Amino acid sequence: MSQKSIESNSMNNGSNRKNGNVRESFNSQWGFILACIGSAVGMGNIWMFPTRVSLYGGGSFLIPYFIFVVVIASTGVIGEMSFGRAARSGPIDAFGMVCEKKGKRKVGEGLGMIPVLGSLAMAIGYTVVMGWILKYAVGTFTGATLAPKTIEEFGGRFGTMASAFGNNIWQILALILCMCILIFGVGAGIEKANKILMPIFFTLFVILGIYVVFQPGAAAGYQYIFRVDKAAILDPKTWIFALGQAFFSLSVAGNGTLIYGSYLSDEEDIPSSAARVAFFDTLAAMLAALVIIPAMATTGATLDQGGPGLLFIYLPNLISSMPGSTIIAIIFFVAVLFAGMTSLINLYEAPIATVQEKLHVGRKTACVIIAVIGVIVSLLIQGIVSDWMDILSIYICPLGAGLAGIMFFWIAGKKYVETQVNKGRETKFTKMYYPICKYIYVPICILVLVLGIALGGIG
Repeated sequence: MSQKSIESNSMNNGSNRKNGNVRESFNSQWGFILACIGSAVGMGNIWMFPTRVSLYGGGSFLIPYFIFVVVIASTGVIGEMSFGRAARSGPIDAFGMVCEKKGKRKVGEGLGMIPVLGSLAMAIGYTVVMGWILKYAVGTFTGATLAPKTIEEFGGRFGTMASAFGNNIWQILALILCMCILIFGVGAGIEKANKILMPIFFTLFVILGIYVVFQPGAAAGYQYIFRVDKAAILDPKTWIFALGQAFFSLSVAGNGTLIYGSYLSDEEDIPSSAARVAFFDTLAAMLAALVIIPAMATTGATLDQGGPGLLFIYLPNLISSMPGSTIIAIIFFVAVLFAGMTSLINLYEAPIATVQEKLHVGRKTACVIIAVIGVIVSLLIQGIVSDWMDILSIYICPLGAGLAGIMFFWIAGKKYVETQVNKGRETKFTKMYYPICKYIYVPICILVLVLGIALGGIG
C-alpha cells in the first residue's frame, strides 16, 4: 500500500466513524488541552516530583527536568496526539493502519493491544490508589485522616488500609465515580469533568502555596528548591531520574494521549496544544514542590521518601501539627483527589474505546464491561499493587511509547508524519521534527525501558 493510500484510508476511516455517529470529539481546543493536562497531572507530580527535587539537588534536578520536558513534549506528545487524530481510533487500529503498508495489519493490531492492555492494567492499579485517596479526602471532613497522634500510628493506619482487601468499599466507590464521568462520553463527560476539576486543582494548590509562604522556616525550603549543586548536576543519576520523571509525567505510553488525539478535529493546532499541556503539567509539579518541600522545612524534616509513604503517612503527620490543620488537610486531599481522578479517567478511556470499537457496543455497555474487570482485579491486587505498578511503569509504559513512536515515525514515513502534524497550523512546524523524533525520541523510549529495567524503575 502506498503512502497516499494510508493517508486516504485514515481520513476515510475518520469520516465513516463520524458519519456513523460512533466517533465522539472534544467540543473545544481548551477542553482537549485540559483533558490532556488532567491525564498528565497525577500522583507523579505530587508524591514523586518533590522528592526527586529534594534528593537530587533542587535546581540541579530542575535544569535537566525542564530540558527533557521540552524534548518529550515537542516530540512524543505531539506525535501521539497526531497519530491518534490521523487514525481516528485507538492504538489497535492506528498500529494496524500503518502496518497495512507492509501487508502486516494483523501484526500491527496485535502490537496495538500492548498499550491498550497496559492502560487497563495501569488503570486497575490506579483504582487501588484512588480508593486510598478518596478515603483520606472524605476523612479530612470527618476528622479520621488526622486522628492518629504519632508517625507510627499514621504508618500503621496506612499499612492496614493498603493490605489485601483492606479498602474494598472506598476503592469500588472511586471506580464508580470515574465511570459516572466516562459514561457520558468525551464532550459531556471527560471534557466537562476536566474543565471543572483541573481549575479547582490549580486554585487549591495556589492557596496551599500562599499558606506555606507565611509559615516560619519555609524560606529554607525555597532556597533548597532553587539552589544549584555542581556535584548533583554532574551526577548521571540526576539526569536519569529527571528523564524518567519528565517521560512518565507527560503520559507518553502509546495509549491515553493517542486516544485523546483521536477525538480531535483537523482544525486543531497540535504542537500548540502539546506546548500548553507541557507547561501546565510542569506548573502542577512545581506547585507541589513549592508546597511540600517548604512545608517539610518548617519542621526541619528531610524529604527523602516519595510515593504512598509521603502522601499517606508523612504529610498527614506534618499537616496535623500545622495551624488550621483541618482546613489544610481538606484543601490538600481534595486537590489530590481531583488530580488523581482526571488521570484515572484517561487510563480507563483507552480500553473503553477499544471495547466500543471491537465489540461494536454502546458506550454504557463498554463502561460496564471495563468496570466489572476493574472492580474484580483491583480488589484482588490490593496487597501487591506496588509491585503491579512497578512492573507496568518499568516495562509496559515505555514499550507502548516506543511502539507508537516506531509505528508513526519509522513505518508511516516522513511525508505522512509531516502532513498530520501540520494539520490545523497556519505555518508549518519545523522540518527538523521528523528526524529528531525518528532518531532521538524513539531511542529515548528504548533508553527509558533499558534504564528502568537496570535501575528498578526511573519513573
